[in-house]
Amino acid sequence: MSTHETPQSGELEAARLLLARLGVNPADLLADTGTAERPVPTVAEWIPVVTGLVSPSTARAYRSYWARAEAAWGERRLDEVTASDIRAQAEKAKATAVVRRNSRGGRSAAENFVAAIRCLYRHAEDDGLIDERRNPARRVTKPRRLPSTRRALPDERLSEIIEVVAATGDDPELDTLLVRLHIETACRRGGALALRLRDLDTDQCLIFLREKAETVRWQPVSPTLMRHLVDHAHTRGATEADTAVLRYARGGPITRRRYDHLWNRVARHLPWARAQQISTHWLRHTTLTWVERHFGFATAHAYAGHTDSHDNATSTYVKADLTDIATALATLTGEDHPLAQNRRQH
Repeated sequence: MSTHETPQSGELEAARLLLARLGVNPADLLADTGTAERPVPTVAEWIPVVTGLVSPSTARAYRSYWARAEAAWGERRLDEVTASDIRAQAEKAKATAVVRRNSRGGRSAAENFVAAIRCLYRHAEDDGLIDERRNPARRVTKPRRLPSTRRALPDERLSEIIEVVAATGDDPELDTLLVRLHIETACRRGGALALRLRDLDTDQCLIFLREKAETVRWQPVSPTLMRHLVDHAHTRGATEADTAVLRYARGGPITRRRYDHLWNRVARHLPWARAQQISTHWLRHTTLTWVERHFGFATAHAYAGHTDSHDNATSTYVKADLTDIATALATLTGEDHPLAQNRRQH
């Protein structure tokens, strides 16, 4: 006996009446009304898209890792790459990392590879190309970052560096200006390279810094440093508002290569600097440590230009401003600053 029951004519009529009231043609129910899904691109197709979406500094940092991904999975769709594939390539990046004196067994290469792949898939999620639950990069844990070996330099070591910079090289004026800029502001290399003539507020002794992750801030500098920055820029051909402040003797803007030459020279003259791989970032550590010791964590946090939130509720209320930073700078340099509190701390 059949268990299939044929709809009664009354039921069919009721269904037709309901569809009519809803404005639905019964024939439409038999047609394929589903919309075609957007095709998922291959890894090779997606990398140029993301390259155009991120900042130039991010693209530069991830370029070699994306090239590795393209070589391994270029013809595969994003949804065909597995978490195991990503882990395997991260291990290869770790194993083949360039060995330097301050290397840590390729951990940074593996960490950066995972970060680069996460960037690709994060944009794919944002565009609806892949579902969060099917994102393989989310299931790969980045290697834990080890504590930095950088630390604050003692005064005598910092003095040695300044002496070498001022007495050697083909442009001591430029190099001493660079070192003083980084000591006073604790800025990153990218912030100094991006400094333009229009970024100098000579009245308030402030410079406008653009640094990583597109962060921006006004940073106090001493009147002496401001005067030297302006003289340096004008003497070396910076006349338009958007021209770079820091320039070679022939007039062109400096590049990252100038920093490489500077610290290679310091390493040749100071064996301890060569052994510890001293770089510009050590100056940042030195200044921020001094600020934290003398003016507290909130001022050091602001001085560094950090925008991340802290892990305690007190930091929600305890924040430093330009006055605090300027006061710390005035004490550091021994010069009055237009924005500092009247009485400098000693």
